[in-house]
Amino acid sequence: MTKADQYREVLSTLDDWTPYLLAESGLPGPRANLELIQVVADKGDQALFEAYLAYGPEEAPVNSPEMFLATCGIVGMGRLLAEGQIEGLDVIRRYANDPRWRMREGVAMALQRLGDRDMDRLISEMEGWAQGSLLEKRAAAAAICEPRLLKNDQYARRTLAILDGITESIIEEEDRRSDDFKALRKGLGYCWSVAVVALPGEGKPLIEKWLACDDKDIRWIVKENLGKARLARMDGEWVEACLARL
Repeated sequence: MTKADQYREVLSTLDDWTPYLLAESGLPGPRANLELIQVVADKGDQALFEAYLAYGPEEAPVNSPEMFLATCGIVGMGRLLAEGQIEGLDVIRRYANDPRWRMREGVAMALQRLGDRDMDRLISEMEGWAQGSLLEKRAAAAAICEPRLLKNDQYARRTLAILDGITESIIEEEDRRSDDFKALRKGLGYCWSVAVVALPGEGKPLIEKWLACDDKDIRWIVKENLGKARLARMDGEWVEACLARL
């Protein structure tokens, strides 16, 4: 029996899940109980998810057990979205701008549930989010840059185009000290590597294009991606050649 199976069995015996979820959240701590989040998202209903989403930043700071409930709520909304409740996209987009990084990670997990069911729809939606706020751009990149979602060349190609557009938008960004900008920069610091590995023939030339950019934040993003092991495994000589040009 897997850990997820154990969680499903326990939850099936409980009328009120909240005390158990708080106790098993893994918070405060470095890692929330991601397996349990996914089980709650699978087994919960809309009323539960909405109740847990009511835990805002004041009631549920980023490293609190209550934060775990809020994350369960947003990932659960992703399950409903994947099942056809498209209106849930507006809710999820609102939480993409949440100040809590754990909630933003939950947003990415929620959107990936849509991608598992309908990747065409997810990418089309993320093309719109990529024109939005800094944190919406970050959510778009994080949602689609997931290896399991990029096994189709078409999806990888569209993902690279989204990343390229978001990266280009950085050039015009004036406030580089904001937390939102830092979150976007950090996200782009790994997302490119995922997409390039998915479609190297088209991804590598895009990285090479940005090597010539003198914007310090874009150069940081490129360097961070070139340092990822997945790129070294893909083509170590190419990585070394790119790093030599930085």
